[in-house]
Amino acid sequence: MLAPSLSVTIPAYNEGQRLPRFVEELTRVFLERSAPPVEFVVVDDGSTAEHSELQRASVASAQARFTEANAPHQFTYVAAPRNQGKGSAIRLGWRHASAGVTWMAFLDADGAISAEEFLRLVELTTTPLAEKLDVLAGSRILMAGRRVVRNLHRHLQGRIFATLTDANFKLHFYDTQCGVKLVRADLLRPLLDVLQEQRWLLDVELLVLLKRQGARFLEVPIDWEDFGGSKVVPGLDAARMFWGLLQLRKRLERVSLPAPQGVLPSGSPHLHP
Repeated sequence: MLAPSLSVTIPAYNEGQRLPRFVEELTRVFLERSAPPVEFVVVDDGSTAEHSELQRASVASAQARFTEANAPHQFTYVAAPRNQGKGSAIRLGWRHASAGVTWMAFLDADGAISAEEFLRLVELTTTPLAEKLDVLAGSRILMAGRRVVRNLHRHLQGRIFATLTDANFKLHFYDTQCGVKLVRADLLRPLLDVLQEQRWLLDVELLVLLKRQGARFLEVPIDWEDFGGSKVVPGLDAARMFWGLLQLRKRLERVSLPAPQGVLPSGSPHLHP
């Protein structure tokens, strides 16, 4: 079997209803289409027993289908000892990535980003364009014929958060919080001992540190649909995130990173249709 070229972590907390459907969709799409070998690492972030059983069963079923089809892809299930948050679960999954992968990623478990859209990003890693990039980040922006289904409140809250993030960190990203990002493994692995955010701000922390390393970014507009069931608490989580940005800025001002080798200065990230 071919070694995986990309490892994607899917953090799951009480996703016994949504994750099995999404795992089935990922399995079907990656079996039907020719794609670079991918390992899917589902991290159970301290779910209840009922949800854990459903999540684990879906992963086992998916791996059985890959094995039966002699596919180059694989599913792995990792259980965190307790619930610590999305960011913590993603970092745990990245630590379980195979040693030889070229890219490491994370993907939300709710299926808002379809398997077809994720595969489209994976396929970009094999194109000449990817040779000039270190980070591929999904972006929920209506351009190039993309489809984004999102309630107005969450959209406006997201735009305010993006504005505050740019004011604090000058990332010049349209959408730092979109639930799919792919990063070159040789840039990401040295950061695993530096990253500390346990919840929603891991995206920002990661992008800030990668920018300091000179990483080359590309935001890719994607189709995205909110199916409901979000664990974001309107108002309360917004206040936490806005306060968290200030705390994150203070902490990262004290973080020192060695300059990586062979990475070009990034300039501003740009959008790619």
